[in-house]
Amino acid sequence: MLDTSAIRVLLVDDHELFVTGLSSLIQREPELTVVGQATNRTEALAAAALHPDIILLDLDLGSENSLDFLPELLAIGDGARVIIVTGVPDPELHLRAVRLGAMGVVLKVESAQFLIKAIRKVYCGEVWLNNSIVSSVMMELLHPKAPKKKEPEAEKIASLTEREREVISLVAEGRRNKQIGERLFISEKTVRHYLTSIFDKLGVTDRLALMIYSYKHGLAKIIPPPSADKE
Repeated sequence: MLDTSAIRVLLVDDHELFVTGLSSLIQREPELTVVGQATNRTEALAAAALHPDIILLDLDLGSENSLDFLPELLAIGDGARVIIVTGVPDPELHLRAVRLGAMGVVLKVESAQFLIKAIRKVYCGEVWLNNSIVSSVMMELLHPKAPKKKEPEAEKIASLTEREREVISLVAEGRRNKQIGERLFISEKTVRHYLTSIFDKLGVTDRLALMIYSYKHGLAKIIPPPSADKE
């Protein structure tokens, strides 16, 4: 019978041997119980619906990065507290996990009792971080980084659709609206609509300016004319 007063722990790790050993370790501890195990995102999100108190989450789940679904895991867990248990000694990655909502980080090289202590402390509402993460957090608080300015031209180019890029490529080849329409199986009127949108997005005023812009920013390549045959 499940002890309802015990700290309920969910294990998320894709290494079966590690999970089996960790599960056995936790089950032997007073007032701790394992309520589920998961090896990937789908299994983890399903198991989070069991509302564990603590989720022990590995960063690297084979082809998946658990940080990509950590916010969703916390939302489904609804009150669950996450401790990252990882073999990756990367403070930047650990700090990102904390920013996303993890309340603890434990390296797999630590002792079993170290992890058990972390589980109990985090369950009681404490944050369990190593010195490198604490230092990084303090540095961010004391010296916050200014947000990076986005490159204006990169933003403009990113706003282009795939079809608009195709039109630009054909314009750069020197093709007229009718030829572009025939190549893309659209009407000349539609080509003109695309060009109006492109001019507006890139801030150019005519086809020549568009051609220069496309060469300069890698949207098209200059194709050298074929060399004349020697007589």
